[in-house]
Amino acid sequence: MAEIQITTTQNVNLNFKSAELNHRILAWFIDILIKASYVGLVSYLLLGVFKLQRHFQGLDRWSVMAISIVIGLPIIFYTLLSEVFLGGQTVGKKVMRLKVLKIEGYQTQFLDYFIRWVLRIVDVNFAIPIPGIVGLVTIGSSKKGQRFGDMVSGTALVSLRNKITVDHTILEEEVTEAYVPTYPSVVKLSDNDVRIIKEHFLRAQAKKDHAMFLKLKEKIVAVIETEPNEEGNAAQFIDTVIKDYNFYTTKM
Repeated sequence: MAEIQITTTQNVNLNFKSAELNHRILAWFIDILIKASYVGLVSYLLLGVFKLQRHFQGLDRWSVMAISIVIGLPIIFYTLLSEVFLGGQTVGKKVMRLKVLKIEGYQTQFLDYFIRWVLRIVDVNFAIPIPGIVGLVTIGSSKKGQRFGDMVSGTALVSLRNKITVDHTILEEEVTEAYVPTYPSVVKLSDNDVRIIKEHFLRAQAKKDHAMFLKLKEKIVAVIETEPNEEGNAAQFIDTVIKDYNFYTTKM
């Protein structure tokens, strides 16, 4: 599996693994089963329950084709609408814990899903009678495990099975659900403020630079306008501020 690093608009680096081929195929198969179940249900209702076969017999070819297209619309648009309304997932992808994400870190938009959906014609349906061969080739040859539709739309199908790791960001400071914050006013800080604070904090810890601890403490107090509870312990105060900030921002 290829590793994909996505930098969010908040400059947070998230590391994902591209979806494994067997998981992609299983997700596709689950979606096929859903579509087949829909066809079976509609056929049962129209022909078995409502007994409409005799009405269809008197229709011309174009009318039958029009009715078939209308009935088939949910199948045609299944993937597009699922990814739009389920946030980059179909039922199959959700079961297999896969998701379509924008590589640049921006929110995936309708146009991105639409491009992927349109280019399924190339990736999945182009090489009849071996459907999906083009997609398999591009996925295998792409460094990020992308099919052609992903390359054009700037997306990738990633696995949510792997724990998302955060690389050198303020979010490395994990807080639990039971954590009780001390300084609510830390929300006055920006992501960039806390990132800089943490970088200098780690350097000061490594060098045991107490002067740097005091400078950071003074700057933080000036912004959040709250005096520390830990009298004479600047390092503890800074560590608490970072944890509090992560607690409040992850709850927003």
